[in-house]
Amino acid sequence: MKRIFPLIILLVTLSLVGIIVIQLSWFRSMLVIKEDQLSERVVKAMYATGQELMEQKGTLPSLKNRRMRPNITWPSDQLMMELMKPSTISEKFTTFEVEEKLRKNFDAFGLQDTQFEFVITSDAGFLTYDELRSRNFDAVVDDTVRNLRFINPLQIPGGSNLEGLVPEEVMMVVVPNVKHIVFRELRWMLAGAILFTLILLAAFYVTVSALLRQKKLSEIKNDFINNMTHEFKTPLATISLAVDALRTEKVSNDKDKMQYFTGIIKEENKRMNKQVETILQAALMDRQEIQLSRRPVKVHSIIEQVLENFDLQMQSRNGQVDVQLNAKKDEIIADEVHFTNLINNLVDNAVKYSKDNLLLKIQTSSNNKGVQIRIEDNGIGMSKESLKRIFEKFYRVHTGNLHNVKGFGLGLSYVKNIVDAHNGKIKVESTLGKGTTFIIDMPFS
Repeated sequence: MKRIFPLIILLVTLSLVGIIVIQLSWFRSMLVIKEDQLSERVVKAMYATGQELMEQKGTLPSLKNRRMRPNITWPSDQLMMELMKPSTISEKFTTFEVEEKLRKNFDAFGLQDTQFEFVITSDAGFLTYDELRSRNFDAVVDDTVRNLRFINPLQIPGGSNLEGLVPEEVMMVVVPNVKHIVFRELRWMLAGAILFTLILLAAFYVTVSALLRQKKLSEIKNDFINNMTHEFKTPLATISLAVDALRTEKVSNDKDKMQYFTGIIKEENKRMNKQVETILQAALMDRQEIQLSRRPVKVHSIIEQVLENFDLQMQSRNGQVDVQLNAKKDEIIADEVHFTNLINNLVDNAVKYSKDNLLLKIQTSSNNKGVQIRIEDNGIGMSKESLKRIFEKFYRVHTGNLHNVKGFGLGLSYVKNIVDAHNGKIKVESTLGKGTTFIIDMPFS
């Protein structure tokens, strides 16, 4: 597992990187292709518009909008040549008419939503004719980074410009924000690529999380089996020794010794039953099948009862208990058995993870919502990493050189589940080497 896990992550990562790189390369190619297609359609629309303009303009001379240069004398060859020249597009059409024709041809070539600006210019040597230009042409013509410019010379269809008599006219069209137009055409393909890439990333995340969880569960399972083996091995060995002793003639003839060894068997049997009950409770919590028998419960009475059961253990550790039952109202609606086990587990935890001269402080207080219980000890404490995980099933705090701590790591997980089942809250404050405080808020109802 240690070798396969990094290999799986490496292979999946390389696959994802390769897919993303290929998609980026494909998208760049698509941008270039779409831009070329756009340019081709714009040129076709311009050519069609130019053909229409030149056909409708005709080749007859016109004096409309002609301006004479001051130095031209009357009559003169220059003047006659000017009068004989055919009219220009700017003399024949208005800006609106040219824009309308361009719009019609843009739509015909699939450029319905494409904006454009244009200008038509003509230069007849010594006379410069007026230009036709759209309103925003000057604002976009100089930006060659975001915009595309197209130039199309205007000629009479099917022939030359009448032996040079027709002025040379040029149409320039500028399409603004070409990248935006191309991106707009590819938006669904881009959205699909991003969506499926995110799905792949999510699948990768779920896969890695599942592998990590399986690895963690495997470690927890091994720890649980080791702990369970140890917890059951000790009482079984004790029972075996007691049974062997009972078989001896010396013990069988002594009534007091018989009672002593049978008492040992009974206590070890109760201990094993308690461990089995703990495992069964954890299984019920997993399946959420635990049933609460709710009724009025006195918190102070349960705390006193639990402390009485731990009296001998406290004496063996030279321990002291500071009890401050300050709650004015201590009656809550709870399951008496499970709530007793809750307090019992927290006190047992304080005793197990403590050194000699244990000082256990238990305080209660109440408000309008419920009762708060504080259980504080001066034991070995916990690190920040342990604080994040103490309510996880089978997790046990590392005790360093302290090897006499027994259990499956189910106690605090059970406590958290019972508090949640009663709609209460629990939090932990701890400093490594100084002690731990559990704060429980239990509602009245």
